[in-house]
Parts: sequence; structure tokens; C-alpha cells
Amino acid sequence: MSVMLMVLAAAYGAAAGMLIPRPAHRMAVEPGEEWRAVCPGGHAIAGAARGWLGRGRCADCGAYGPGALPTVAVTALVCAALAAATGPRPELAVWLAMAPVAVLMAAVDWRARRLPDALTLPLAVVGAGALGLVGWLTGDTGAWRRALLGGLFLGAFYLLLYVVNPPGIGLGDVKLAIGLGVALGWYGWRTLVTGGAAGVLIGALYGAGIMIVRRGARKAAMPLGPFMILGAFCGLLLGAAAAA
Repeated sequence: MSVMLMVLAAAYGAAAGMLIPRPAHRMAVEPGEEWRAVCPGGHAIAGAARGWLGRGRCADCGAYGPGALPTVAVTALVCAALAAATGPRPELAVWLAMAPVAVLMAAVDWRARRLPDALTLPLAVVGAGALGLVGWLTGDTGAWRRALLGGLFLGAFYLLLYVVNPPGIGLGDVKLAIGLGVALGWYGWRTLVTGGAAGVLIGALYGAGIMIVRRGARKAAMPLGPFMILGAFCGLLLGAAAAA
């Protein structure tokens, strides 16, 4: 059963990963700019007004956003790992729904050094609502209330970091922290602290490595979102495995 669940989750992740390059390219813009309506070669993106769904490569030159192979592989691996750790529990559906959005956010932040509100806020709202439904169906409303508090706690923590160091933390990171905190809080405070601390630690290690390898990198902007997401992913795996 677990192997079949992992295979199905991986197939779902691969299918979702194929849809990521298009919105990743369109949304990787500077704050205040409109989403891109052309490919890097200057060709119009078919159906650009619809935004999310469509061809993952330009029909004229093939150039586009991140390659489909990496996004397919990463999303499939993430979904399979979540299925293996969570098992056939109902919250797995929530993790699988959130995973492609998290991969998309990581891709956008890595390319543009920003996290769009169109991704961060819906992740928090939909995640909280879906977990509320799971809590209602299973009778575990205590876990849902803890998830909401987890979102507020992690969001408040990153808001404090933003107030202390605005150049190093963006408001997009604060909004992302709310959604990640909701997910981590479902499995308890230990999972929340583990996942939140892991994101900060991984980001700090990467930043230190960049400063050692590259001179002058101290002044370069570094995306924090991918490391926050990676840390939350690790915490979620540990929390799900412990709850099994």
C-alpha cells in the first residue's frame, strides 16, 4: 500500500511539475511589474492572459523559464517523500496540494528574489482551510487550532526578523512563513520549531558558503524562500513520520 501510494504521489508530482515552468517564468519579475507576456526570445506567450496553465515551452524558440525536467523531478520527489512519511492519512492530500505551489515559489524566488502575494497568501489560506476540513472530518480539531497558532507564531517570528533587519528579510518571507507555520503546526510545536529553525540554518549556511567562495557576495541579495521551504519540508517529514 505504501509503495503504491508513493508511486501515485510521484506521478501526481511529475504531472504538477510539468506545469511549473510557465508560471515561474511569468511571475519572476520585479515588484510592481506586470507578469511577463513574452518568452526570453521575445515571442508572445499563447494565452498569457490566463496566466497559469499552458505550454511549458515557447513554440517558436523553445526558450522559457526553468527547465521542465528539474521541476518534474523535484516535485515528484517531494510528493513521493511526503507520501512515504505521511502514509494514507487524510492530511496527505493537503501536503500534496501545497507541494507544487511551494516548488513554484522556490523557483520564482530563486530567479527574481521575491515571493509574489499571488502565491504566499493563498498557500496560507488554502492550507488552513484544508486542514480545518481534515480536522473536522477526523475529529482532530485540536491539531487544526494548533496549526493556526503555528502559522501566527512563525509569521510573527519572521515579522520580527523583518523589523530588525529589513534588507535581509522581505515581507514576502513573512507571508510565506504563515503558510509554512500552518503546515508544521499540524504535527505539534516541536515540528514547528524544527522546521522553522532548519530553514534559518540552511539559509545561513548557504549564505556563509557564498561569502567564502565569492568575494563581494556579502552585498548580494540572497533568496530566503527556497531555504525556508526546504527547512519546512524536512520538518514536515519528521513530524509526519513521528505521527505515524
